[in-house]
Amino acid sequence: MINRNLIRVRIVQIIYSWYQNRNKDLRNTEKELMFGLQKSYDLYYYLLLLMVELTKMYENRIEAKRNKFLPSEEDLNPNTHLVENRFILQLEANRQFKKYLVERPLSWEENEGFVKNLLDKILASDTYQSYTGIASPTYEQDREFWRKVFRQFIYVYEELDDLLEDECIYWNDDVEVVQSFVLKTIKRFSEENGIDQPLLPMFRDEEDKQFALKLLHDTILNEKKYRALIEKHTEKWDFDRIAFMDLIIMQIALAEIFTFETIPTSVSLNEYIEIAKMYSTPKSGTFVNGILDAIVQETKQDNRMFKQ
Repeated sequence: MINRNLIRVRIVQIIYSWYQNRNKDLRNTEKELMFGLQKSYDLYYYLLLLMVELTKMYENRIEAKRNKFLPSEEDLNPNTHLVENRFILQLEANRQFKKYLVERPLSWEENEGFVKNLLDKILASDTYQSYTGIASPTYEQDREFWRKVFRQFIYVYEELDDLLEDECIYWNDDVEVVQSFVLKTIKRFSEENGIDQPLLPMFRDEEDKQFALKLLHDTILNEKKYRALIEKHTEKWDFDRIAFMDLIIMQIALAEIFTFETIPTSVSLNEYIEIAKMYSTPKSGTFVNGILDAIVQETKQDNRMFKQ
């Protein structure tokens, strides 16, 4: 689930902090990197759990209405599509889901007000009205309902972004990417898989985990080499006045370009240009592109570049 885009952004943040910290310890920095990536994976489960918690809150709500002193006909016979939704029941019973929440407890309990407001929005929506109008929903209709709800009310909910930012500093930049993986997970659910429906692993494979660690190490250990290349190609600029974030991004980009033979140079360049646009100054994308391209072209001409 944690793809290389997330890894690159996290390493930019970690390396930036490395240079701000007087007590530099590579082992501790490595632990901080893996801790941050683990928190990104926590967010994946936290958002899956949100759907379960919304369902539980609705179930508690209809039970409270049934137990009123003078319940109405509607109170006694509510629409139960939501609490009987087979996709949610399957998710809640999922072995991997339950195991993760035991090992790394996550809860929406302190954000009950947010869950309530979100539930009210869902219940007032046309999407919910259409769903309750189905006499006997199929599994596919149950799953599609939650896919629509997630896309329409969770994926674009600014209050959720604010809440997550307050909950965990590591989630600030992860939300949109992780939400896309939750949508992908919903789409992949199959009734046939029952409680053994696979959820996304933290890393696609061991290679991605090693990519993160190796990129971190090479960026730090070969600092002088990469800084010298950058300084050589920024002679027209006052090196000390180059945005520090631009310098960090170029250093990491060069570490990736020179270290990973299987990653095309163009892919690395494009990724770090986008990061520069997002996390540095308005002109950083163009600046970083120009400097990195000049370094790459020179190393190719000198036969120091081992890939295209």
